Amino acid sequence: MKILRSIHSVNPALGGPIESVRQSSAILASRGHEVEIVSLDAPTDPWVSDYPVQVHALGPGYGRYGYTPRFSSWLTAQHKKYGAVIIQGLWQYSSFGVWRALREGSTPYFVFPHGMLDPWFKYAYPLKHLKKLFYWFLAEHRVLRDAAAVLFTSEEERRLARQSFPFYECREVVVNYGTASPQTDLASARENFFDSFPQLRGRRFLLFLGRLHEKKGCDLLLEGFIAARVSGRIDDSLDLIVAGPCMNAAYEDRLRRIANGRPFITFTGMLDGTGKWGALSAADAFVLPSHQENFGIAVVEALACGTPALISNKINISREIAADGAGYVENDDLAGVLRLIERWVNATPEGRAILKQNARECFLRRFEINQATDSLLEVLEGTRYSSNSTISQKTPNQAT
Repeated sequence: MKILRSIHSVNPALGGPIESVRQSSAILASRGHEVEIVSLDAPTDPWVSDYPVQVHALGPGYGRYGYTPRFSSWLTAQHKKYGAVIIQGLWQYSSFGVWRALREGSTPYFVFPHGMLDPWFKYAYPLKHLKKLFYWFLAEHRVLRDAAAVLFTSEEERRLARQSFPFYECREVVVNYGTASPQTDLASARENFFDSFPQLRGRRFLLFLGRLHEKKGCDLLLEGFIAARVSGRIDDSLDLIVAGPCMNAAYEDRLRRIANGRPFITFTGMLDGTGKWGALSAADAFVLPSHQENFGIAVVEALACGTPALISNKINISREIAADGAGYVENDDLAGVLRLIERWVNATPEGRAILKQNARECFLRRFEINQATDSLLEVLEGTRYSSNSTISQKTPNQAT
């Protein structure tokens, strides 16, 4: 099958969905499928030429939405070459442009919302939600309604998606989702990481790895860790590493003011490749007190390294992690962060060893990329969405 994936950008700094697209595309290609990507990147963007599959970069479009007429024109002319089109994400022209090109054609398209229908955004950003309502009535509800299937990565994501917008109607399918085991020697990766950050060699640390964004609770994590360290609830043998890019200078300044130059907190910037795997495998535990997280690729990457996850209950795979004993789950507030830290430091060495073993087993059982690819192919080939999907409809009064 020849598959086209539509995404706003393949810039790796934008987070987990881009990494998942990269990895799953490689697995699909290894099984004999052809995968290409159409995006709203500019052809000259450096990450376009570096991407491991062909990218048709048809941008830049106008503004953050990315409207450009050549996007739909190109799809209209080219779509018959593909057996399926997959939309990765909503609220940008990379979704509505597909609908405009394919709504009357024979090529089926599928949608991964990637958590972008979560009602948390409605309450956290009410003014942005009003803007999204405009786009919803104009465009996005049609994108979902006319898709061959809308693909959710957990039952929790599917449940929450029904609560944000009126006239919600789509054919829902829950698919497996995940990432690949690290394709590198972890001992060497750890050495490379410590060579880059020699002050951390021999130190124990908790690791946050991801975009520095207010929804991920980075400020709560810093405040909770500092409070626990200063009060003596944890001793000085445990540090905190904050790894990831930040697109908001004001928020980054806020985080650094909270940290206030304390030596037991290290900001590494974005880590990728062996640096990322070295940090994940060297960490005592991975920590993410997010207020909203559709899936959490970094969480699963930590599990793949046998590193337990200390996460909030607002991460949609938190139930699975708790059920498998692969980490701890608490509320997404300061008290919850403190409990996560204290539960970890108070665990016995034997208890931590069990958590580490459970983390790796949880990854292999639930989130390994080949299982996710099998699940996606079942949908694309019609063996699931034609018979096992749920058509969900919601009236305006039900959208609460």
